[in-house]
Amino acid sequence: MALLPGPAEQPRVGGLGGGLGGTRHVIINVGGCRLRLPWAALARCPLARLERLRACRGPDELLRVCDDYDAGRDEFFFDRNPSAFRIIAALLRAGKLRLLRDSCALAFRDELAYWGIDEARLERCCLRRLRRREEEVAEAERGAGPGHASLGSQECTLGPAGRLARGRRLLREVVENPHSGLAGKLFACVSVSFVAITAVGLCLSTMPDIRAEEERGECSPKCRKLFVLETVCVAWFSFEFLLRSVQAESKCAFLRTPLNIIDILAILPFYVSLLVDLATRGGPGAGGGPGPGPGATGSAGPSGGNKLLERAGLVLRLLRALRVLYVMRLARHSLGLRTLGLTARRCARELGLLLLFLCVAMALFAPLVHLAERELGARRDFSSVPASYWWAVISMTTVGYGDMVPRSLPGQVVALSSILSGILLLAFPVTSIFHTFSRSYSELKEQQQRATSLEPALCEDSTRSPTEDSSQSPDGALAAGSADSAEAEAEQWA
Repeated sequence: MALLPGPAEQPRVGGLGGGLGGTRHVIINVGGCRLRLPWAALARCPLARLERLRACRGPDELLRVCDDYDAGRDEFFFDRNPSAFRIIAALLRAGKLRLLRDSCALAFRDELAYWGIDEARLERCCLRRLRRREEEVAEAERGAGPGHASLGSQECTLGPAGRLARGRRLLREVVENPHSGLAGKLFACVSVSFVAITAVGLCLSTMPDIRAEEERGECSPKCRKLFVLETVCVAWFSFEFLLRSVQAESKCAFLRTPLNIIDILAILPFYVSLLVDLATRGGPGAGGGPGPGPGATGSAGPSGGNKLLERAGLVLRLLRALRVLYVMRLARHSLGLRTLGLTARRCARELGLLLLFLCVAMALFAPLVHLAERELGARRDFSSVPASYWWAVISMTTVGYGDMVPRSLPGQVVALSSILSGILLLAFPVTSIFHTFSRSYSELKEQQQRATSLEPALCEDSTRSPTEDSSQSPDGALAAGSADSAEAEAEQWA
């Protein structure tokens, strides 16, 4: 095998590696993507790995830089992602490095590290996308459970531990993935039905006749039926919460997820109000039995404890108002609601920017309209600057309740300026939020499609040899990287 010329040697002339004018050229072959470069250009190549290729003095050094080579044709082979290398080749041709929209930012970062390219060479918009993606993955990894990577190996373990891991995985598929099979679909349908029943019961409990019974401390048969209905629903939600906690790998991470916190806030007030109601009434049979609302506790007891009971009843009514959080449980079974929550988390900066725009404009237009109406128009609607803040909010958001209306010409000019400014300022971050929503929906949709075929994939992984795993195409890793990070982030939310 002929040695490659070092930096101090003259370039080879003629032969298979020769080119026009005696200039030697080499071929860089990356997964079938072939790039022809002058040998002398490698000395100043922005790809550090290709620059090291020129400095190699023998076959051993050469194979530490590339995967294989053909000295007769001066062709060097690299077993890397050809799609990513086509993007990197644009740096050699045009001097610009951009990240395509359909590429995984994290996988492309690994390709840059392999070829020895500084991430700072990326265009500013692409570098910002890469940094944002890194933050999303880091946040998702902090909330993800520690058992996902070793799931397949746990199932292959013999004995009770392996059967327990398999049982927990099957339970997870039923309670978390409605598309896993008939059991998952039935579980999701039952859960959504109980959420709908709870919403209807909450509406019925606010009817005037039932509220009047609560104030009198009475409990009619209708009131008892509503209480039984709510008890059944809460029992199902408690059972579902226990099932989710059993299948969770890390209980601390499970309790930190937003939807599980919402479940606790929605379920716990029922038990707290039930215990307090039983304690204040002296037992479940006192006062006609516990009803759907503990507000009647204020009418019981001696006169000296009426105020305390009234305060307790007020607190319990506020706690029971948290039943509206049951509606958020629909996010577990709705792709659109999960996308909305994921978008809100990813667009925290844009939403903060939107709030900043609104606050600055409020601080500007509220004093102006107060001055125009109070001092020049002699109107009493705008009594103070803090009262004018409310008008500024409803005007900039184009709601316009009509409770405060400027009548004078200067006030109307200020109102027109605030409305136009509100339309423009609120529209600025909308484009970024829309693109984030579209990307989040696509990632969660891909995750949902992959979840439907999770069972065959796990079976295939359990029988695959390490050699087959190591020969996986890098194209697959590039395409799946974005969906993997979205899956971890969605699990943190759900």
